[in-house]
Amino acid sequence: MTHAEFVAWREFYREFPFDDLHRIYRPAAMIAQAMSGGEIAARLQWLQPDRMMANSTDADMNTLKAFGFTRKGD
Repeated sequence: MTHAEFVAWREFYREFPFDDLHRIYRPAAMIAQAMSGGEIAARLQWLQPDRMMANSTDADMNTLKAFGFTRKGD
């Protein structure tokens, strides 16, 4: 594996960890919660949040909304 590939995998793991919490427990919790009905888009957003909005505050989102930007699915 080249150094560039190693760095790319490290970055991928940082953004999308493949540990038991993300591979097993979060999807299982989402399925359990889905049994109660409701909006699936919010559950999918919880399972895989938008990387661009991960560190955004409510103030950031209100400012973006004022300029006409919306989140995916809104």
